[in-house]
Amino acid sequence: MDYNQLQIDVEKHVINYFNTHQDSRLVYHNLQHTKDVVKASHQIANHYQLSDEDFFIITAAAWFHDTGYFEDALNHEVKGAGLANKYLESIGVKEEIRAKVSNAILSTKIPQKPTNQLENILCDADLFHLGNEDFRKKGKLMHKEAELIYGKDISKNEWRIKDIQFLESQHYHTDYVRLLLDDQKQKNIDKIKNKLSEQKEQVDFNEAPTALTTPAVIVQEKNKKDKKEKKDKDERPDKGIETMFRITSANNQRLSDMADNKAHILITVNSIMLSLIVSLLLRRLEDHGNLIIPTFILLIVSLTCVVVSILSTRPAIPPGVFTPEDMDNKKVNLLFFGNFYKMSLPSYTDGMLKVMNDKDFLYGTLITDVYSQGVVLGRKYKLIRLAYNIFMFGLIAAVLAFVVAYAAYGKL
Repeated sequence: MDYNQLQIDVEKHVINYFNTHQDSRLVYHNLQHTKDVVKASHQIANHYQLSDEDFFIITAAAWFHDTGYFEDALNHEVKGAGLANKYLESIGVKEEIRAKVSNAILSTKIPQKPTNQLENILCDADLFHLGNEDFRKKGKLMHKEAELIYGKDISKNEWRIKDIQFLESQHYHTDYVRLLLDDQKQKNIDKIKNKLSEQKEQVDFNEAPTALTTPAVIVQEKNKKDKKEKKDKDERPDKGIETMFRITSANNQRLSDMADNKAHILITVNSIMLSLIVSLLLRRLEDHGNLIIPTFILLIVSLTCVVVSILSTRPAIPPGVFTPEDMDNKKVNLLFFGNFYKMSLPSYTDGMLKVMNDKDFLYGTLITDVYSQGVVLGRKYKLIRLAYNIFMFGLIAAVLAFVVAYAAYGKL
């Protein structure tokens, strides 16, 4: 299937749908919001390097996820999934793919309950704005939309209180978005709390009318008490730090690939030279004794280059296990496969959850991973440099030896 063309068709269809279905109450859940969700879903999907099929599923679900607002605001996910399935069927999309699109849309219903990676991505894209700096601006639009849809006034304090409840109860599902947006989301929560504390009017936190981030949540969360205890949450790395680690790791990987390519070149060239020496020169040594020394110089140089190049790319594999004591002492780097490849999945999962829930452990793991990459790169480039030096100077010595042999004996 031509997924690129299908994406274009879906985009045109949904844009036309929004243009032909007008509802003046939808000042937030409009075409612009849909485009923002599509953009966020592409950003997350590109990070995880999805296949063309999965990328199309995410894109289609993002475009259709709020189309149901024109039919039923409280059950817009169900309506949107139905609209998506109907249109995708009309353009020949397989039932299996249509089902995944529908399930992804349904998973965005608050409270979100995604069951796989594609649903995780769409859920995070739908609430991507919670961790953006323009959250306050969009929050005002949602506040206005809620008042228009339900035909009642919602005071700013009531809205802020339930906004805080929703933000503190909502958690992103993908590690990428958690690292990218959790820090700013916490800042948004703090700003709302500060604004609330500045108001003279005191509103009981649990008795205030419901006013949440989406109109559907307003009804769903009415009279519901949020009893989740506020913990001292360890902040995740902010966007700048996350970007720094990502770029550093990418640079290290690129440098490692360059070193491997350099080693491959040396191994290939010297392997050819060794083949020529063994097949051609060694047979002529009986008749040309003057070539013995230069031939063996060239032979040793080529063989040494091959050995050193192989050593530079030869991996060192650690035991592949870690102990509970290693986790407690925060001495294990779970980002490197060599530290866990012999462990069971539950043990590794528990370890990774501990890392993600501990800021110091998380930072330490990222730092250790970058440092370990640097150590490996240092050793690799040191050996590559040695191999190239041996090849360069050895080749010069071999050529000079052949010249001397020719000058001394007058023949080659």
